[in-house]
Amino acid sequence: MPEIKNILDEKKLVAILISSPENLYYLSGFSGGEGFLLLTADKKQIFVDGRYTIQAKQQTSGFIVTEFYSNPYQIIADMNFEKIGFEDNFVSYSSFLKMSELMPKVKFVGISGELLLLRSIKNEYECKCLKQAEKIGDMAFEHILKFIKPGVTERQIATEIEFFMKKNGALGTSFSTIVAAGDRSALPHADLTDKKVESGNVVLMDFGCVYKGYCSDMTRTVAVGNISDKIKNIYDIVLNAQKAALGKIKAGINSKDVDKTARDIISDAGFGGNFNHALGHGVGLEIHELPNLSYKSNAILKEGNIVTVEPGIYIENFCGIRIEDMVLVTENGYENFTQSSKDFIIL
Repeated sequence: MPEIKNILDEKKLVAILISSPENLYYLSGFSGGEGFLLLTADKKQIFVDGRYTIQAKQQTSGFIVTEFYSNPYQIIADMNFEKIGFEDNFVSYSSFLKMSELMPKVKFVGISGELLLLRSIKNEYECKCLKQAEKIGDMAFEHILKFIKPGVTERQIATEIEFFMKKNGALGTSFSTIVAAGDRSALPHADLTDKKVESGNVVLMDFGCVYKGYCSDMTRTVAVGNISDKIKNIYDIVLNAQKAALGKIKAGINSKDVDKTARDIISDAGFGGNFNHALGHGVGLEIHELPNLSYKSNAILKEGNIVTVEPGIYIENFCGIRIEDMVLVTENGYENFTQSSKDFIIL
């Protein structure tokens, strides 16, 4: 990849060492998850143990596949490199110590940031995978509406969503499914319980799946039975905030400004203290990638970024409302991969 050569040149590196499952897959196509890549200006090698030798040969192109039997760091040490780029956000402290002991003369340079920026721009293939992953989520949402009723539990709803996604092409879930009913919906990252849905509850569902290695993410909040006007009003505020933020998205915009657009609407409505997380995040091979849509971020959105837009209002001992779409940033706007209705559905 020319981008890897650019990193080698900019950091004045002799080699790059890759070991995280996501970057292994991104840079080579190998999905085994265990092994490491060694990239230089003129050579691409993948090192795996005997369990993955055949798989590595089948999944990679242009790579020298080498099977190792002992300490893989010793293989690198024997090559006598002077300066190596490594994934400083992934390699554990104990692993780094082992590398340093075996290669005391090598200068190790962290390049996780450069790799994350590289992955933040999605190509056409990645967009197709991410779009399909989100489509499976849309199908799961349509399916689960027929399943939710008083008496079913949060855990049963989550299980049904996950089973449906797997039946329809998903490799697995992209994170632990969130289903929170009633006042538990005020917990933005609620754990699953056996709480039963009751008439008058809102049910917040945040879920996603993995398709060909790529993640999806969406949130919808629905209601069961008679709902108060206060809840309906809160839902409208969150929806208006999300629509306004979406309208702000395009290449060249500061992500902080997108977050502010939604946050100001929620704050002006009197719920500023009840929106207690960032507006969104990048999505790709991992569920949380760059760029972040946050008041703490100054990232400039670029064409090819894929981000979530997920404002929420959470009121303790009452309810929580969140609406989340996953969108592709384009030159003049965005393409929304999430097609599920955002009307306040009352079952």
